[in-house]
Amino acid sequence: MSRMGRKPIRLDSRVEVTVDGSEVTVKGPKGSLSLRLPGAISVRQEGGELLVSRSSDERTVRARHGMVRSLLEGMMVGVTEGFRKELELQGVGYRGQIKGGNIVSLSLGFSDPVEYAAPAEVSVTMPDPTHIVVEGISKHLVGQVAAIIRGFRPPDAYHGKGVRYAGEKVSLKEGKTVG
Repeated sequence: MSRMGRKPIRLDSRVEVTVDGSEVTVKGPKGSLSLRLPGAISVRQEGGELLVSRSSDERTVRARHGMVRSLLEGMMVGVTEGFRKELELQGVGYRGQIKGGNIVSLSLGFSDPVEYAAPAEVSVTMPDPTHIVVEGISKHLVGQVAAIIRGFRPPDAYHGKGVRYAGEKVSLKEGKTVG
């Protein structure tokens, strides 16, 4: 069996898990998430733990076993604590602001500002004009929104300007040398 897949998931007292056939729903203080299970994977609740098992040793089923367990554990963390990604804008004149609800407007050196409407399930805030904070209960969605925002202007290899994750190290290339 998969080492990751057979590891039980401890349930938090604030979390309520409902297993309905191939649908698992996790409810907590921050919200609710659901996951549709692949055909050969099953989930059962025993006491204060959630156990993931598989029906066969076929290669694709083995591959999904640990993945489903990791997704369920991420759902548990998401509905209790939530997930957070921080981005930084590096460069002269690179700044942003929040317009309306979840619309991020970024000045990234292009002729027009770049605007992105974040999904309603994700909260995007800017504590100052050069820092962006993406928060939500879905690890996948938080990471996807952060990657989309970073993709507008990834860090430049020669100057380091652009949108980067907080704490990300960018190794700069050496420029042209004279003579």
